[in-house]
Parts: sequence; C-alpha cells; structure tokens
Amino acid sequence: MIYLASASPRRHELLLQIGVAHQVLHVPPPPGADEPILVGEAPATYVRRTAHDKALRALDWIRTQSLPLRPVLTADTCVILDHAILGKPSDLDDAKKMLKHLSGGLHEVHTAVVVAHRNQIHEDISITQVRFKPLSDAEIQTYCDTGEPLGKAGGYGIQGAAAVFIEHISGSYSGVMGLPVFETHRLLSAAS
Repeated sequence: MIYLASASPRRHELLLQIGVAHQVLHVPPPPGADEPILVGEAPATYVRRTAHDKALRALDWIRTQSLPLRPVLTADTCVILDHAILGKPSDLDDAKKMLKHLSGGLHEVHTAVVVAHRNQIHEDISITQVRFKPLSDAEIQTYCDTGEPLGKAGGYGIQGAAAVFIEHISGSYSGVMGLPVFETHRLLSAAS
C-alpha cells in the first residue's frame, strides 16, 4: 500500500491498471502561487522540482497528521513548446490559445515521478514527443466546448476527445496522461 499524493483521477486509474494498491492523500496546497516557475528555470528542471516539492510536502503532511508511514508517490506533468511551459489553462480562452500554438507542430510532455520512502527519494522523468495535426478554429472550439481542456497541462488530454488531434507520439502514452507506468513501476520496485 502506498500513498498517491495527487488528486488526478488519471493517476489513480493508471495505478489501478498496474495493480498498485494505494490511498489518495489530499495534501493542502502551499500558500501562494500554485507550482510557480522560478526565474530562469528550465522546463525540465521545473517539472522535477515540482514533483520533488510535492513529495516533501506530502511527507510533512503525513508526519503532522500522524498517518501510517508508507511510500509516497507524486508526479508532475508539463507540456513544453519552444522551450516554454504550457501549464493548465486558466479558462477556455486560454485553452484555445494553447491549442492554436500546439496546432500542426511538435511539442514535448515531461512527467516527473517521485517515490519517497524510508528517508530516500527516488526520481525519474518521462519525456514524450507529441505531434498535433493542424487544427481548425472550429475543431478547437468544439473541443473547448466539452470543457475537457480545463485542468490539463497544455489544455488537452490524450485519453479524451483530443486523441483525434494527435498524429504521432514518441515515448510514453501513460506519461502524457500524467503518470508513466514503466518509470513508476521501476521506482516503486526500487523503493520496496
């Protein structure tokens, strides 16, 4: 049994898919901006740092709440286009802008995974290249009308209606969903 320190239903489903018994741990967010990007921080550094910070906050929460000690799994996903991070859209207009930028081009999805257990932190990262077909304004509008882009890095979910936008991926499908199962399984095995 592990703790999943994430409210993402996709991460929960992926752990169930690979048979990992887990309990979702609801850790209060830190004060201030949610997962701020530091000045001059490279996208690959950012995604690793935020996953690592989530693990440290989860460990602190477990201690302060006197919860049973178990391995803690955290992850963070970001979409990177032209060396810039596309986070979760603030609203549907923001999602439309993101999708227009992604249209007809190649971007990367980085998902960092952290397993904290017995005073050790195990980390890995999955990097996947994703190519979108050229998108019309009507396709973007129809997709945004579903509400699906909200709460998703880059404004899309590969496992949802946006699957029809994706011409090609090179890397981890589950990593684009938010939890690369290969890297996750390897980290959990190393931490046990």
